[in-house]
Amino acid sequence: MLRGKERDQVEVYDVINYRLLRRLIVPNIRRATDMTSCEHYRCVYIADDGVECIHRLNVQGAFTRWAVNDEPSGLSVNAAHNLLVTCTDVRKVKEFSSHGDLLRELTLPDDVINPLHAIQTRNGEFSVCHGNRDDPVHRVCKVSADGRYVIKSHGGQRGSDIGQYNGPRHLAVDNNEFVFVADVDNRRVTLLSPTLDYIGQVVSRDDPTLEWYPVRLCMDIRRRRLYVVENELFKEGVWTAGRVVVFSV
Repeated sequence: MLRGKERDQVEVYDVINYRLLRRLIVPNIRRATDMTSCEHYRCVYIADDGVECIHRLNVQGAFTRWAVNDEPSGLSVNAAHNLLVTCTDVRKVKEFSSHGDLLRELTLPDDVINPLHAIQTRNGEFSVCHGNRDDPVHRVCKVSADGRYVIKSHGGQRGSDIGQYNGPRHLAVDNNEFVFVADVDNRRVTLLSPTLDYIGQVVSRDDPTLEWYPVRLCMDIRRRRLYVVENELFKEGVWTAGRVVVFSV
């Protein structure tokens, strides 16, 4: 878990009893936007849109960083163990090796405005969520492997009804490629099929377990646990409080 403090730190917790094990210092982070891990290379990646870079931190605490040359938003790791970086303003997904070599970059279709997070499926396609608060369209899309066209989508006009979103910000995918969507301003997590058909709400705004706004998701496939990062109100450029809530799925 990443915390912004006077010295930015990654906190490492035991997955059984959630006991804090240690803190790792990551120097010179300006403004972290997302974090993901790679089991294969035993490291975590942190997106920093303040200096347009990725910080890489391994289990021994050694760190490196490399430039993205655009503001990074969401992060994910694909089946080839490469890092996918979603760059919101330029509508791109950039693929890097674990050591920062740019392998390719895809420009998403014109109607995928302000993409926030992308995850690559086993057949090479991408699940992408997009839509900031002022955008007319808020949805989750299945985008072709070359990034050129939308195959299918769920959502549309911003709203709170079933089939609508109000800030679809982050995704998680299980081993069967069902898609979990953090719908921030609706304060819920929606579950979609691999073909983006609506299944239901894993967490609703009426769930007493969730107090604030779900902004990040992480799926533990082996234990069937969904980690939901929820933050309190966004004030003066910072979240005022936050925590991780764990759900069995």
